[in-house]
Amino acid sequence: MSINAQDKNKTIPLKKIFQNIEKQHHVIFNYIDVEIEKIILLPPKNNLSLNEKIKYLQKKTNLSFDTINNQFITVFDKKKPELIKICGYVFNKNEKTPLENANIHFNNGNNTITDKNGYFELQKQNSNEIAISYIGFATQKIIVKENQFKDCITVYLEQDMAVLENIITNHYLTSGIAKKTDGAFEIKPKKLGILPGLIEADVLQAMQQIPGINSADESVASINVRGGTHDQNLFLWNGIKMYQTGHFFGLISAFNPNLAHTVSIYKNGSSPFYGESVSSVVDISSNSNDFEKNNFSAGINMINADVYSKFKISNNGFIEISARRSITDWVQTPTYKNYFNKAFQNTTIINETNSKNTNYSDDSSFFFYDATLKYSQKIGQKDHLILDFIIINDKINVLQSNSVNNLIQSEKNTLYQNNFGGSLSWKRFWNKTNRSTINIYSSLYELEAQQNKIEANQTVKQENEVLDTGIKIENFHKINSKFSFRNGYQFNEISTINLDEVNNPQFYRKNKNVLRNHAFIMEGKFNDSISRLNINSGLRLNYIEQFNKYIFEPRLQFNYGITSNLNFEILGEVKSQNSFQIIDLQKDYLGIEKRRWILANNTTIPIQRSKQVAVSFSYTKNNWLLSVENFYKKVTGINSSGQGFQNQLEFIKINGEYTVVGTEIVLQKKVNHFISWISYTYNDNNYYFPKFVVPVFSNNFELDHVVSWAGIYEKENLKLALGSKWYSGRPRTSLQSDELDISNPIIDYNSPNENHLKSFLQFNFSTTYKWKDTKETQYRIGFSVLNLLNKKNEINEFYRVNTVLNTSEKVKTFALQRTPNISFRVNF
Repeated sequence: MSINAQDKNKTIPLKKIFQNIEKQHHVIFNYIDVEIEKIILLPPKNNLSLNEKIKYLQKKTNLSFDTINNQFITVFDKKKPELIKICGYVFNKNEKTPLENANIHFNNGNNTITDKNGYFELQKQNSNEIAISYIGFATQKIIVKENQFKDCITVYLEQDMAVLENIITNHYLTSGIAKKTDGAFEIKPKKLGILPGLIEADVLQAMQQIPGINSADESVASINVRGGTHDQNLFLWNGIKMYQTGHFFGLISAFNPNLAHTVSIYKNGSSPFYGESVSSVVDISSNSNDFEKNNFSAGINMINADVYSKFKISNNGFIEISARRSITDWVQTPTYKNYFNKAFQNTTIINETNSKNTNYSDDSSFFFYDATLKYSQKIGQKDHLILDFIIINDKINVLQSNSVNNLIQSEKNTLYQNNFGGSLSWKRFWNKTNRSTINIYSSLYELEAQQNKIEANQTVKQENEVLDTGIKIENFHKINSKFSFRNGYQFNEISTINLDEVNNPQFYRKNKNVLRNHAFIMEGKFNDSISRLNINSGLRLNYIEQFNKYIFEPRLQFNYGITSNLNFEILGEVKSQNSFQIIDLQKDYLGIEKRRWILANNTTIPIQRSKQVAVSFSYTKNNWLLSVENFYKKVTGINSSGQGFQNQLEFIKINGEYTVVGTEIVLQKKVNHFISWISYTYNDNNYYFPKFVVPVFSNNFELDHVVSWAGIYEKENLKLALGSKWYSGRPRTSLQSDELDISNPIIDYNSPNENHLKSFLQFNFSTTYKWKDTKETQYRIGFSVLNLLNKKNEINEFYRVNTVLNTSEKVKTFALQRTPNISFRVNF
């Protein structure tokens, strides 16, 4: 059929006319696209009634319009034979209540939705199969028999077997971050909006915007959650424990920001299925449930370039690949130079001297890369197989020469850092209420440094290796729509190797330790959206073979909606950890990555254990969010060598504990396309070393007061963010005297951490813009500036002996200078 319009400039497609009428009169048109896609005509006048517009369209198009319940209007070609109608009702199986706005559709694309009574009508086409879906319920497909066309059918939908996780707010700090009722912060990197200083969804940088999570030295390899050290956090990538989390020795996240689908962060109250940590949990999962479409993207910034691809290999299987590599060994951008100076200051890599008799030079090359591979295959209706691989690699080569009083001293230094991981996961859906998952994984971490003093013919070699393998079994049972139960078993074996070797004079030391742990887990979840009550409670029982030791770890997540706007939450947990990092000497591994992984021996190196509890209130209304959380945390079994001391405790190895008490407050307001928030964190964090002369003093990672602010604008394709962070300075240890005893040059310190550095203040800015071309290829460009005001922020201070002047000299470490970055990305 064809229609000739009198004024082509004002004619519009019939489909667009339907959409306009739907918005104005709150009705829904049901039609077949192929029957109307070529029809264009003058739209009816807006001041006409709905019936008058229908009559006008009937006259102009020769189509028939059948109105159902004054809401659904079926459009069909009356020249064709009348089609058979199917009607029915959709109900919640458990509550026996009608489901409004459930989706009903044939395979050929004809669809509708149910009304408030759960009723629907639909015209049958070539297929007899109908799919009925509703958010939170399992999709049901039925075959309508010929004798059922005369009578309406009744369909009962069951709630999806996954327990629905309620959300306190789904726009926490920015889009793509949600606060859940189980205490977790959930980040969707592909949906993440914009945060100050970030132009890519760097997970480990983004999580530092959350109150209570900081990095006092600006490193993603030194993230402190409520006063804990970085190694006390559990980092998982698709079930694999990661022992290396940063590139550029801590300045860039080791996880490709264009890959992860979901990141869950628990500061407290984590599930008993998470073990081996006494601080937070960062669970990174790239397991998407369904394949959407083939995808390829590539991007570059002033540090690295990357590619990402996801493509279908069968009806129910796909492969996902990502790879990223630095460009720093090809071009040295201003961003790279600032990062290099920040990462390697006060290490043997940067060893300039101010002596006039010195002629210093160095030739350094640095690069990193990471890559991931995922294979996902659904087998039939009940089985799902997933295979994951990840590799992370950093390498630096430095050739240094120094001429002092015509004496040449030269060194050739090399440092490697790698993390390889792999996992095989099988998921079985036994029925609608039960499923099982088995995951086998392995993680290998390697750190190797070699220092060659050429003129002295001396080679110093150091190695640290961790091999972590294990199996995880989990069973899920849905008892009813409100209660579910999980139980499981986990086994893992961790081995560590530490090697120190010198050829002149000869020295060799190699230590290898192994621990095997069995864990039995139970967890019950009660989730009632009507009463707004959510309770997750569980128990983890660890058994360590080598120590013949049992450790009980209860967990609790309690959330109650006092009103629809006010939430009350209690989180609590007891956890333990057998593997952690220590520092033998500050100059180990060239002073860059001086931390090495070791295992507890249950005597001189005890198992670390933690207890945490938090109570919070959150209020949300009219796009306002106010959250107040008070917490208590105690960690025992820590060793002084794992705390990074650079004072009188640097060479002392004693065991102790630390206790943190604090408050975290967030106030946030969203107005149209603008969102602004301010957060404040207070914590009182103290060590207790009973065998030290001053047993109680401030924790090295204590930040008494932290204030963050951000203003974010997001509209369509443009995003802008400006923010600042201020915190009181870290603890420092001052000197009683600068003078040294010639016969015994030992620095004379005051009490540990009795003073503080100056406060830290930094402003950051970022912006991104994206657009599409006619072929639907998407482009995105981004620009950011860290430390916008170029403030010289001191983040660390220590003293060392100057044997030439026979005095102690102060050494300061500073944060990043003003650092710009530019990115460009294309998505096909």
